[in-house]
Amino acid sequence: MVQQVRKSITALAFFIISAAVSGQPAQAPLTLKPEAPDRYVVVPGDTLWGISERYTDSPWRWPELWNMNKEQIQNPHLIYPGYVILLDRAKGTLTLARPGTEPGTRPGAAPGTGAGAKLSPRVRAEPLPPEEIPSIPASVIEPFLTRPLVIEPDGLDRAPTIVATQHDSVLLSAGNTAYVRGIAGSGEESWYVYRRGSPLVDPDTNQTLAYEAIYLGTARVTRPGDPATVVLTSAVQEVGAGDKLVAASVVTPINYAPHSPATFLKGRVMSIYGGLGKVGEAGPLSVITINRGRADGLEVGHVLALYALGGTVRDTSKPRGAPDAFIKLPEERSGLSFVFRVFDRVSYALVMHATRPVSPLDVVQTP
Repeated sequence: MVQQVRKSITALAFFIISAAVSGQPAQAPLTLKPEAPDRYVVVPGDTLWGISERYTDSPWRWPELWNMNKEQIQNPHLIYPGYVILLDRAKGTLTLARPGTEPGTRPGAAPGTGAGAKLSPRVRAEPLPPEEIPSIPASVIEPFLTRPLVIEPDGLDRAPTIVATQHDSVLLSAGNTAYVRGIAGSGEESWYVYRRGSPLVDPDTNQTLAYEAIYLGTARVTRPGDPATVVLTSAVQEVGAGDKLVAASVVTPINYAPHSPATFLKGRVMSIYGGLGKVGEAGPLSVITINRGRADGLEVGHVLALYALGGTVRDTSKPRGAPDAFIKLPEERSGLSFVFRVFDRVSYALVMHATRPVSPLDVVQTP
Protein backbone atom coordinates (compact mmCIF):
# COMPACT_ATOMS: atom_id res chain seq x y z
CA MET A 1 0.00 0.00 0.00
CA VAL A 2 2.82 2.39 0.92
CA GLN A 3 4.52 1.59 -2.37
CA GLN A 4 1.33 2.33 -4.24
CA VAL A 5 0.96 5.66 -2.46
CA ARG A 6 4.53 6.59 -3.31
CA LYS A 7 3.83 5.92 -6.95
CA SER A 8 0.79 8.15 -6.89
CA ILE A 9 0.88 11.35 -8.83
CA THR A 10 -0.57 14.21 -6.88
CA ALA A 11 -2.16 16.62 -9.26
CA LEU A 12 -2.34 19.87 -7.39
CA ALA A 13 -4.60 22.48 -8.87
CA PHE A 14 -4.86 26.18 -8.44
CA PHE A 15 -7.40 28.97 -8.90
CA ILE A 16 -6.98 31.83 -11.34
CA ILE A 17 -8.66 34.88 -9.78
CA SER A 18 -10.68 36.90 -12.27
CA ALA A 19 -9.36 40.13 -13.70
CA ALA A 20 -12.18 42.05 -12.05
CA VAL A 21 -11.04 40.94 -8.61
CA SER A 22 -7.29 40.96 -9.08
CA GLY A 23 -6.87 44.08 -11.12
CA GLN A 24 -4.85 42.15 -13.70
CA PRO A 25 -5.47 42.62 -17.42
CA ALA A 26 -8.08 40.19 -18.68
CA GLN A 27 -6.53 36.94 -19.85
CA ALA A 28 -7.13 35.68 -23.34
CA PRO A 29 -9.32 32.57 -23.55
CA LEU A 30 -7.38 29.41 -22.84
CA THR A 31 -6.33 27.79 -26.10
CA LEU A 32 -5.63 24.09 -26.46
CA LYS A 33 -2.59 22.93 -28.35
CA PRO A 34 -3.50 21.51 -31.78
CA GLU A 35 -1.67 18.31 -30.83
CA ALA A 36 -3.39 17.99 -27.41
CA PRO A 37 -4.24 14.30 -26.96
CA ASP A 38 -7.88 13.18 -26.79
CA ARG A 39 -6.76 10.41 -24.43
CA TYR A 40 -3.67 10.32 -22.23
CA VAL A 41 -2.69 7.53 -19.86
CA VAL A 42 -0.82 8.80 -16.80
CA VAL A 43 2.53 7.08 -16.25
CA PRO A 44 4.96 6.97 -13.30
CA GLY A 45 7.23 10.00 -13.38
CA ASP A 46 4.58 12.35 -14.76
CA THR A 47 4.15 15.73 -13.13
CA LEU A 48 1.20 18.08 -13.17
CA TRP A 49 3.32 20.63 -15.01
CA GLY A 50 4.38 18.12 -17.65
CA ILE A 51 0.84 16.86 -18.23
CA SER A 52 -0.41 20.45 -18.42
CA GLU A 53 2.09 21.24 -21.16
CA ARG A 54 0.58 18.48 -23.29
CA TYR A 55 -2.65 20.48 -23.45
CA THR A 56 -1.73 24.15 -23.19
CA ASP A 57 1.17 26.58 -23.39
CA SER A 58 -0.06 28.08 -20.09
CA PRO A 59 0.45 25.22 -17.58
CA TRP A 60 -0.61 27.36 -14.60
CA ARG A 61 -4.14 27.60 -16.07
CA TRP A 62 -4.73 23.88 -15.55
CA PRO A 63 -7.94 24.35 -13.44
CA GLU A 64 -9.70 25.97 -16.36
CA LEU A 65 -9.39 22.68 -18.22
CA TRP A 66 -11.09 20.92 -15.30
CA ASN A 67 -13.72 23.63 -14.74
CA MET A 68 -12.85 23.68 -11.03
CA ASN A 69 -14.17 26.12 -8.47
CA LYS A 70 -12.09 27.86 -5.82
CA GLU A 71 -13.07 25.51 -3.01
CA GLN A 72 -12.04 22.44 -5.01
CA ILE A 73 -8.73 23.95 -5.98
CA GLN A 74 -7.60 24.74 -2.45
CA ASN A 75 -7.05 21.03 -1.71
CA PRO A 76 -4.67 18.50 -3.25
CA HIS A 77 -6.12 16.16 -5.87
CA LEU A 78 -4.84 12.72 -6.73
CA ILE A 79 -4.17 11.25 -10.14
CA TYR A 80 -2.55 7.81 -10.16
CA PRO A 81 -0.47 6.11 -12.86
CA GLY A 82 -2.82 4.21 -15.12
CA TYR A 83 -5.61 6.77 -14.83
CA VAL A 84 -6.82 8.10 -18.18
CA ILE A 85 -7.27 11.79 -18.97
CA LEU A 86 -10.02 12.36 -21.54
CA LEU A 87 -10.39 15.59 -23.51
CA ASP A 88 -13.82 16.84 -24.53
CA ARG A 89 -12.91 19.09 -27.45
CA ALA A 90 -16.44 20.46 -27.79
CA LYS A 91 -16.36 21.85 -24.24
CA GLY A 92 -12.60 22.30 -24.01
CA THR A 93 -12.51 20.45 -20.68
CA LEU A 94 -10.88 17.35 -19.22
CA THR A 95 -12.29 14.46 -17.25
CA LEU A 96 -10.54 11.64 -15.44
CA ALA A 97 -11.29 7.93 -15.76
CA ARG A 98 -9.98 5.06 -13.66
CA PRO A 99 -8.44 2.17 -15.62
CA GLY A 100 -11.17 0.11 -17.30
CA THR A 101 -13.94 2.68 -16.79
CA GLU A 102 -13.69 4.60 -20.04
CA PRO A 103 -16.77 4.74 -22.28
CA GLY A 104 -16.96 1.58 -24.34
CA THR A 105 -15.00 -0.61 -21.94
CA ARG A 106 -16.35 -3.98 -20.83
CA PRO A 107 -18.88 -3.73 -17.97
CA GLY A 108 -17.38 -4.89 -14.72
CA ALA A 109 -13.82 -4.32 -15.89
CA ALA A 110 -13.19 -2.18 -12.82
CA PRO A 111 -15.12 -3.66 -9.89
CA GLY A 112 -16.89 -1.18 -7.67
CA THR A 113 -16.61 1.73 -10.09
CA GLY A 114 -19.12 0.95 -12.82
CA ALA A 115 -18.27 0.73 -16.51
CA GLY A 116 -18.03 4.05 -18.29
CA ALA A 117 -17.79 6.05 -15.08
CA LYS A 118 -15.74 9.22 -15.37
CA LEU A 119 -14.37 11.09 -12.42
CA SER A 120 -13.28 14.56 -11.55
CA PRO A 121 -10.06 14.61 -9.51
CA ARG A 122 -11.16 13.75 -5.95
CA VAL A 123 -10.04 15.74 -2.95
CA ARG A 124 -7.93 13.82 -0.46
CA ALA A 125 -8.77 14.62 3.14
CA GLU A 126 -5.28 14.13 4.57
CA PRO A 127 -2.34 16.25 3.41
CA LEU A 128 0.39 14.34 1.61
CA PRO A 129 4.08 14.42 2.52
CA PRO A 130 6.30 16.53 0.26
CA GLU A 131 7.56 13.58 -1.80
CA GLU A 132 3.99 12.83 -2.85
CA ILE A 133 3.47 16.16 -4.61
CA PRO A 134 5.16 16.05 -8.03
CA SER A 135 3.63 19.16 -9.55
CA ILE A 136 7.20 19.88 -10.62
CA PRO A 137 10.27 17.59 -10.47
CA ALA A 138 10.53 17.17 -6.69
CA SER A 139 14.02 15.63 -6.82
CA VAL A 140 15.43 18.86 -8.27
CA ILE A 141 14.31 21.10 -5.41
CA GLU A 142 14.37 18.66 -2.47
CA PRO A 143 17.76 19.88 -1.15
CA PHE A 144 16.42 23.44 -1.18
CA LEU A 145 13.37 22.46 0.89
CA THR A 146 15.20 20.85 3.80
CA ARG A 147 17.95 23.44 4.36
CA PRO A 148 17.97 27.17 5.02
CA LEU A 149 18.95 29.15 1.93
CA VAL A 150 18.72 32.71 3.14
CA ILE A 151 20.03 34.42 6.25
CA GLU A 152 18.72 37.78 7.40
CA PRO A 153 21.50 40.37 7.87
CA ASP A 154 21.66 39.57 11.61
CA GLY A 155 20.22 36.06 11.33
CA LEU A 156 23.26 34.15 12.61
CA ASP A 157 24.36 36.56 15.32
CA ARG A 158 22.83 34.42 18.10
CA ALA A 159 23.20 31.03 16.39
CA PRO A 160 25.29 28.31 18.09
CA THR A 161 28.93 28.79 17.16
CA ILE A 162 31.92 26.47 16.85
CA VAL A 163 34.38 27.92 19.36
CA ALA A 164 37.12 25.28 19.28
CA THR A 165 38.19 22.08 17.58
CA GLN A 166 39.70 18.89 18.89
CA HIS A 167 43.51 18.91 18.76
CA ASP A 168 43.29 22.60 17.76
CA SER A 169 42.74 21.63 14.13
CA VAL A 170 42.23 24.64 11.91
CA LEU A 171 39.84 22.87 9.55
CA LEU A 172 37.54 19.93 10.15
CA SER A 173 36.06 17.22 7.96
CA ALA A 174 33.58 14.38 8.49
CA GLY A 175 34.29 12.40 11.67
CA ASN A 176 36.13 15.23 13.43
CA THR A 177 35.06 16.69 16.78
CA ALA A 178 34.23 20.32 17.58
CA TYR A 179 33.01 22.30 20.59
CA VAL A 180 29.97 24.53 20.28
CA ARG A 181 28.48 27.25 22.47
CA GLY A 182 24.79 28.13 22.36
CA ILE A 183 23.33 24.63 22.05
CA ALA A 184 22.65 24.03 25.76
CA GLY A 185 18.97 23.54 26.53
CA SER A 186 17.86 23.31 22.90
CA GLY A 187 17.11 19.59 23.05
CA GLU A 188 18.21 19.25 19.42
CA GLU A 189 20.64 16.48 18.47
CA SER A 190 21.08 16.99 14.72
CA TRP A 191 22.35 20.23 13.23
CA TYR A 192 23.30 21.80 9.91
CA VAL A 193 26.60 23.67 9.74
CA TYR A 194 26.57 27.00 7.90
CA ARG A 195 28.63 30.01 7.01
CA ARG A 196 27.29 33.36 5.89
CA GLY A 197 27.77 33.78 2.15
CA SER A 198 27.43 36.52 -0.41
CA PRO A 199 24.92 39.33 0.12
CA LEU A 200 21.71 39.25 -1.89
CA VAL A 201 21.46 42.82 -3.14
CA ASP A 202 18.26 44.26 -4.57
CA PRO A 203 19.24 45.51 -8.05
CA ASP A 204 16.52 48.16 -7.90
CA THR A 205 17.39 49.71 -4.51
CA ASN A 206 20.97 48.48 -3.98
CA GLN A 207 19.85 47.35 -0.51
CA THR A 208 21.13 44.11 1.02
CA LEU A 209 18.00 42.02 1.55
CA ALA A 210 19.70 38.94 3.01
CA TYR A 211 22.75 36.71 2.71
CA GLU A 212 23.04 33.35 1.03
CA ALA A 213 23.61 30.53 3.49
CA ILE A 214 26.63 28.39 2.58
CA TYR A 215 25.88 24.81 3.59
CA LEU A 216 28.97 23.10 5.02
CA GLY A 217 27.68 19.81 6.41
CA THR A 218 25.90 18.16 9.34
CA ALA A 219 26.78 17.63 12.98
CA ARG A 220 25.46 15.52 15.85
CA VAL A 221 25.65 16.33 19.56
CA THR A 222 27.56 13.64 21.44
CA ARG A 223 27.79 15.41 24.80
CA PRO A 224 25.42 18.22 25.85
CA GLY A 225 26.77 21.19 27.74
CA ASP A 226 28.16 24.65 27.19
CA PRO A 227 30.27 24.16 25.24
CA ALA A 228 28.67 21.02 23.80
CA THR A 229 30.67 18.37 22.00
CA VAL A 230 29.61 17.60 18.43
CA VAL A 231 30.86 15.26 15.73
CA LEU A 232 30.68 16.22 12.07
CA THR A 233 28.62 13.49 10.42
CA SER A 234 29.14 14.90 6.92
CA ALA A 235 31.01 17.76 5.30
CA VAL A 236 30.78 19.16 1.79
CA GLN A 237 33.28 21.90 2.64
CA GLU A 238 35.89 22.29 5.35
CA VAL A 239 34.52 23.49 8.70
CA GLY A 240 36.28 25.69 11.22
CA ALA A 241 35.94 27.84 14.33
CA GLY A 242 33.38 30.59 13.89
CA ASP A 243 31.05 28.55 11.69
CA LYS A 244 27.41 28.45 12.77
CA LEU A 245 24.90 25.70 13.52
CA VAL A 246 21.20 25.64 12.60
CA ALA A 247 18.78 23.00 13.89
CA ALA A 248 18.20 20.36 11.19
CA SER A 249 14.42 20.56 11.08
CA VAL A 250 12.76 19.58 7.83
CA VAL A 251 10.90 22.31 5.97
CA THR A 252 7.52 21.07 4.75
CA PRO A 253 6.10 23.04 1.84
CA ILE A 254 2.55 24.26 2.37
CA ASN A 255 1.52 23.85 -1.24
CA TYR A 256 3.19 23.19 -4.54
CA ALA A 257 0.17 24.18 -6.60
CA PRO A 258 1.31 26.31 -9.58
CA HIS A 259 -0.83 29.41 -9.99
CA SER A 260 -0.65 32.97 -11.21
CA PRO A 261 -0.39 35.72 -8.56
CA ALA A 262 -3.75 37.35 -7.86
CA THR A 263 -2.23 40.80 -8.37
CA PHE A 264 0.44 42.10 -10.71
CA LEU A 265 3.92 41.46 -9.32
CA LYS A 266 7.21 42.47 -10.87
CA GLY A 267 10.75 41.90 -9.67
CA ARG A 268 14.28 41.03 -10.72
CA VAL A 269 16.58 38.03 -10.77
CA MET A 270 19.28 38.74 -8.18
CA SER A 271 21.46 35.70 -8.67
CA ILE A 272 21.72 32.21 -10.12
CA TYR A 273 22.11 29.60 -7.39
CA GLY A 274 25.59 28.14 -7.72
CA GLY A 275 26.56 30.81 -10.26
CA LEU A 276 29.44 33.22 -10.00
CA GLY A 277 27.95 36.51 -8.90
CA LYS A 278 26.54 38.53 -11.76
CA VAL A 279 28.07 36.45 -14.56
CA GLY A 280 26.06 33.26 -14.06
CA GLU A 281 23.39 32.08 -16.45
CA ALA A 282 20.48 29.72 -15.86
CA GLY A 283 18.55 27.30 -18.02
CA PRO A 284 15.64 24.92 -17.42
CA LEU A 285 15.64 23.34 -13.93
CA SER A 286 18.12 25.92 -12.61
CA VAL A 287 17.37 27.78 -9.39
CA ILE A 288 17.21 31.58 -9.35
CA THR A 289 16.95 34.11 -6.52
CA ILE A 290 14.48 36.96 -6.93
CA ASN A 291 14.07 40.23 -5.03
CA ARG A 292 10.46 39.70 -4.00
CA GLY A 293 9.11 37.73 -1.06
CA ARG A 294 6.32 37.25 1.42
CA ALA A 295 6.18 40.98 2.15
CA ASP A 296 5.38 41.59 -1.52
CA GLY A 297 2.57 39.02 -1.66
CA LEU A 298 4.62 36.23 -3.21
CA GLU A 299 3.81 32.67 -2.15
CA VAL A 300 4.89 29.11 -2.82
CA GLY A 301 3.47 27.89 -6.12
CA HIS A 302 3.35 31.24 -7.88
CA VAL A 303 4.34 31.08 -11.54
CA LEU A 304 6.27 34.09 -12.83
CA ALA A 305 7.17 34.87 -16.41
CA LEU A 306 10.82 35.63 -17.19
CA TYR A 307 11.86 38.54 -19.38
CA ALA A 308 15.33 39.26 -20.75
CA LEU A 309 16.38 42.88 -20.39
CA GLY A 310 16.34 44.88 -23.59
CA GLY A 311 19.68 46.32 -24.62
CA THR A 312 20.54 49.90 -25.52
CA VAL A 313 21.46 50.77 -29.11
CA ARG A 314 22.56 53.92 -30.88
CA ASP A 315 19.75 55.71 -32.71
CA THR A 316 20.79 55.61 -36.36
CA SER A 317 17.68 57.50 -37.46
CA LYS A 318 18.79 60.83 -35.97
CA PRO A 319 19.42 63.74 -38.37
CA ARG A 320 22.96 64.24 -39.62
CA GLY A 321 24.95 66.37 -37.20
CA ALA A 322 22.53 65.84 -34.30
CA PRO A 323 23.95 64.69 -30.94
CA ASP A 324 24.19 60.96 -30.41
CA ALA A 325 21.02 59.40 -29.06
CA PHE A 326 20.30 55.95 -27.73
CA ILE A 327 17.21 53.75 -27.75
CA LYS A 328 16.24 51.33 -24.99
CA LEU A 329 14.93 48.12 -26.53
CA PRO A 330 11.90 46.41 -24.93
CA GLU A 331 12.11 43.41 -22.63
CA GLU A 332 11.62 40.05 -24.35
CA ARG A 333 9.77 37.18 -22.70
CA SER A 334 12.17 34.30 -22.25
CA GLY A 335 10.52 31.67 -20.05
CA LEU A 336 8.60 30.66 -16.93
CA SER A 337 9.64 30.08 -13.32
CA PHE A 338 7.98 28.32 -10.37
CA VAL A 339 8.40 29.82 -6.88
CA PHE A 340 9.12 27.07 -4.32
CA ARG A 341 10.71 28.83 -1.30
CA VAL A 342 9.55 32.19 0.01
CA PHE A 343 11.24 34.32 2.65
CA ASP A 344 10.31 37.80 3.82
CA ARG A 345 12.00 39.77 1.06
CA VAL A 346 13.65 37.08 -1.07
CA SER A 347 12.37 33.99 -2.90
CA TYR A 348 13.78 31.04 -4.82
CA ALA A 349 12.24 29.84 -8.07
CA LEU A 350 12.86 26.96 -10.45
CA VAL A 351 13.23 27.81 -14.12
CA MET A 352 10.66 25.59 -15.85
CA HIS A 353 11.08 26.81 -19.41
CA ALA A 354 13.58 29.11 -21.11
CA THR A 355 14.07 30.10 -24.73
CA ARG A 356 17.36 31.82 -23.89
CA PRO A 357 19.74 31.86 -20.90
CA VAL A 358 18.36 33.58 -17.80
CA SER A 359 20.74 36.14 -16.31
CA PRO A 360 20.93 38.27 -13.17
CA LEU A 361 18.92 41.51 -13.54
CA ASP A 362 16.37 39.80 -15.81
CA VAL A 363 12.75 40.63 -14.99
CA VAL A 364 10.18 38.33 -13.35
CA GLN A 365 6.50 39.23 -13.39
CA THR A 366 2.96 37.92 -13.32
CA PRO A 367 2.43 35.99 -16.57
